[in-house]
Amino acid sequence: MAAPRRSLTNISQIPDQSILVTSITSVIQRLNPQNPSPKNISSQPLDQFSLCLGSNLVTKVIYEQTNPYHALFFFNWASNPNPNNYHHTTPCYAAITDVLLSHSLISIAASLLKNSNKLSDFFISKLIKAYGDRGNVKAAIFWFHQAKQMENGACLYSYNSLLGVLVRVNSIKLAEEFFHQIVKENVVPPDVSTYTTMIRGYCKMGMIEHAKKVFDVMTVKPNLLAYNTMINGFCKKGDMESARLIFDRMMSGEDCLPNHVTYTTLIDGYCKKGELEEAKKCMNEMMNGGCRPNEWTYNAMIYGLCINGRVDEAKMLMAKMRLNGFKDNVSTHKSMLKGLCVVGKFDQAVGYLRNMIEANMNPDVKSYEVVVNGFGKIGKSDEAISLLKEMRARGLKPTVFSFNAVFRILVENGELDRAILLLKQMPQMDCLPNFMSYNTIICGLCMAKGRMQDVEDLVDCMIRSGHNFDFTMYSCLLKGYCEEGNVENVMRIAHEMVTKKYVIGLESFSVLVKQFCAKGKVTEAEKLFGMCSRCPAVDVDSYRRVLDQQICIRSSSCSNYGENR
Repeated sequence: MAAPRRSLTNISQIPDQSILVTSITSVIQRLNPQNPSPKNISSQPLDQFSLCLGSNLVTKVIYEQTNPYHALFFFNWASNPNPNNYHHTTPCYAAITDVLLSHSLISIAASLLKNSNKLSDFFISKLIKAYGDRGNVKAAIFWFHQAKQMENGACLYSYNSLLGVLVRVNSIKLAEEFFHQIVKENVVPPDVSTYTTMIRGYCKMGMIEHAKKVFDVMTVKPNLLAYNTMINGFCKKGDMESARLIFDRMMSGEDCLPNHVTYTTLIDGYCKKGELEEAKKCMNEMMNGGCRPNEWTYNAMIYGLCINGRVDEAKMLMAKMRLNGFKDNVSTHKSMLKGLCVVGKFDQAVGYLRNMIEANMNPDVKSYEVVVNGFGKIGKSDEAISLLKEMRARGLKPTVFSFNAVFRILVENGELDRAILLLKQMPQMDCLPNFMSYNTIICGLCMAKGRMQDVEDLVDCMIRSGHNFDFTMYSCLLKGYCEEGNVENVMRIAHEMVTKKYVIGLESFSVLVKQFCAKGKVTEAEKLFGMCSRCPAVDVDSYRRVLDQQICIRSSSCSNYGENR
């Protein structure tokens, strides 16, 4: 005979729900199931809580579990018949589904819902999102069709979830097809979420006119998110006039008023266009409308002032930000660093970095990069390299973009050996060169005399690192080998360019042919013309005229030399 369940028999004995959640969790942790169907683990220790079961308690216990198998074990135990005649409700199924999906246990969640006869548009939409979050668009579409078949097309949750997945992976054309399918079939009308998702997708892809068309044909009233998405899309395009029109349309209604996101988006848009007075007006309008600026609003305004060189105003606004109870952060100070660099106060920028460190603000990589790039613009390589080394010493990893900024300074200053040395030191500083790193230094070496051996060494390293030549590098190599008089390598590079369908421009062709003919290499000049003439994009007559002209000059020089003798 089975042992009776131990339970809290008197209603007065039932403790506070938060205590119950803690007690149940403690028991589950001691049992510690580690798979969906644990063997040799008895659920009897949980029986004492049978009379306490209710939908709210079960939901809280499930969400409290950090281990999905603990949540599933409890859920399955609570599913069994008990003296309180408890049965799982939709929120309980939603809770266990959420926990399983958050741990990528999608197939287990799907099986549970199917076996419980709970598969519906609502729950399938969760499966669609879960597959989409993991990049499995094919599975997301499969489950959408399951929902559509099951609900006879009335599956708006699944439609919206699938549109969200497709927008997230930038499959805007496919999202467009499904959106038009909803409208055309007219089984279930699109809701504000459907329209807003499409608007967001178009804005994300820069297709602002398409977004505006969807916004204009909405059959439901736009909500705050729809307005904010549309305003953000126009601001990113720099179309502040259209953004303002959407804002005015929003203000003309009574159902939806702007919030701090709306105003901050507009302020940021005006600042990035350099329209600081409009940004200030918008901020005043925001405060007059009873919407308090937050740290994002202040940071947007401070950034706008700084990139336009109005550092003193930015400092005053930062002081106001503090007085209003908002703490400046790394983003705020990054803007200040940029502002100091914009006005050429690089020493102050370095001092500002030091002050950030002393104040335990811990400047990030981008903060340093602002100053490194600033030094790059004025050709101060020593200071820039010093900051790179300081970053590494402080446990930060300089990005390849910081190194590339320094390479540009070194090449422009003719410090090619230092550039090569820094390139070789990059792996020790936890950063690998990219194509632009190699391209900057190689092209610099090609412009110098007698450095083609260094070029070949770097080219070998570049190729071993998986990078290939582009048109610019090929052109530099042609010029470098030509200046060196290495006809064999010039012809080799030219052949590679033509093979890869790169066009040797008329100007480059003229330089090469002139060099060949001056050195008596007329045959090589003619071979080069033959290679170039095979390219359909080349004006063969122009190239032929250049070749004939140089051969003629060469012939005249030879005749004059013979007569003078």
